[in-house]
Amino acid sequence: QAQLEESGEYVVQAGGSLRLSCQFALHPFTRYAVGWFRQGPGQAREFVAVLSWDGVTTYYADFAEGRFTISRDNAKYMGYLQMDNLKPEDTAVYYCAADRLVGGVRSGSVDYWGPGTQVTVSS
Repeated sequence: QAQLEESGEYVVQAGGSLRLSCQFALHPFTRYAVGWFRQGPGQAREFVAVLSWDGVTTYYADFAEGRFTISRDNAKYMGYLQMDNLKPEDTAVYYCAADRLVGGVRSGSVDYWGPGTQVTVSS
């Protein structure tokens, strides 16, 4: 049974930085692309970023480009989302996800979801 675990709930000030992490209990982990999504208050869940199994291919949502960086450590079965210059509109529940295809993650049709972690950015 696959399991994704995300860490903590966070409150940060606007302009600050935060790194989200996700533990992927998927074997072999290198068979999966990893991604991040978010769902703001009263909004639909939206794509943030995706990274291929080998770390070569990445895609970002427009709002994430230049501010967010997705990464992974295959040896530790970990995925990360570094978020810089955070804005109040980044307040959302953030979800990690995994799918065998980069395209699957981009479309939101993923095999596995994390439970979500709340990020609140105060102005």
